[in-house]
Amino acid sequence: MTKDPLYLSVYKKIKSDLINNKYKKGDKIPKELELCETYNVSRLTVRRALDELVREGLLKRVKGTGTFFNGFKTEEVLTRLSSFTDESIKNGFSSKSIVLENTLITIPEELIPVFNLPINSKILKLKRIRYRNEEPYAIETAYLNLAADIRLLNILDEDMNKKSLYSILINEYKLSLKYAEETIEVTQLSLEESKYLEQKKNSPAALRRQITKLDNGICIEYVVAVYRADKYKFKVVKNF
Repeated sequence: MTKDPLYLSVYKKIKSDLINNKYKKGDKIPKELELCETYNVSRLTVRRALDELVREGLLKRVKGTGTFFNGFKTEEVLTRLSSFTDESIKNGFSSKSIVLENTLITIPEELIPVFNLPINSKILKLKRIRYRNEEPYAIETAYLNLAADIRLLNILDEDMNKKSLYSILINEYKLSLKYAEETIEVTQLSLEESKYLEQKKNSPAALRRQITKLDNGICIEYVVAVYRADKYKFKVVKNF
């Protein structure tokens, strides 16, 4: 059996320490020279192992300060329709939102065919920063089709800093969200997005677009969301 390259062996050992809670999120890991002594390898080998962990988002280098444990990414399995709040609870996180916009707007031209609405129709725009354990994870903008259910107007008066949109739709309005279609692309954070998410401009991110339909086939929601790449990963389950 072929042995792992030295850097990969060191990578696995450090990752095992992270998994087994040797370090807490935010902890500074030992300097490269200390790791060289611990694993009896060259500095180049240690650096390559650390590079892999940085690439995965587990470690973060801070210039002039050191390398820190960044915590593990949240995994979302893309097989069922679920809310940000529900996914947070499932993964053991607290969640909250900060509302940036909750208002009526004239439907943008590109959304007219999505909702199949006339020009100049009014729709609801709800834009929020989504947090897990007090850290910003995503910026989510939901456009809601008032023609699907006029009660959506009531969301203008709700405290959407605290409430779950899907909880309102499903539990309060008793709407049947039947179908969703989502695309995910790799993107970079704009200056505005980077400020909201406390990241550097042009940091990698996942751009998610989703349409959600009721059981009668009407599109009730179109969502555009930007997720931090260092906090999130997606799992797709496929069957033959």
